[in-house]
Amino acid sequence: MDKGDVSDPEGKQPSESSCYATEDEEEAKIQLGPKMSIKQHLEKDKDDESLRRWKEQLLGGVDASVVEEVQEPDVKILSLTIITADRSDLVLDIPESGNTNGLWFTLKEGSKYHLRFSIKVSNDIVCGLRYTNTVWKTGIKVDSSKEMLGTFSPQAETYTHEMPEETTPSGYFARGSYTAKTKFIDDDNKCHLELNYTFDIQKDWA
Repeated sequence: MDKGDVSDPEGKQPSESSCYATEDEEEAKIQLGPKMSIKQHLEKDKDDESLRRWKEQLLGGVDASVVEEVQEPDVKILSLTIITADRSDLVLDIPESGNTNGLWFTLKEGSKYHLRFSIKVSNDIVCGLRYTNTVWKTGIKVDSSKEMLGTFSPQAETYTHEMPEETTPSGYFARGSYTAKTKFIDDDNKCHLELNYTFDIQKDWA
């Protein structure tokens, strides 16, 4: 499984403060300008035809007349799909609480796979959404990774994002139970989901 930042592996309900990146977790951030609403983005430089068309393409045809002046982006990670040539796609719904109950899935040792996330964005643009993941085995951190997903405008349709291909470890010491913590964090250091789960690596798919 893909892996990211260092946090408590116990799978507890995250507090509001724990769902935000810390100085130890993230690199120094670029200082951004003041936040603008979608309506402000659409109104700014509206006489520049090329900029207007670019903004309309980025915003996916958002109707400025029904957009509030200031809204925070609402980002929901709806599902995780595990894709491999060895079996049919495994689609897992992601609970809004971010906490799964018991064993969430099993991976086959030595298998190639990649992950696909379904993402819904509402209200406003989310900038620089990134994925971080940390994995532990018997309380010891064994892997971590980060992936930039990108910037997403609000739209009725669901986005999908596929992660790079990975290969599960194999052998006697690789098999067993793992705990993991995944976060989806934007450029404002707001965490839209902190997901705690357990998974197994075994000789074959479950």
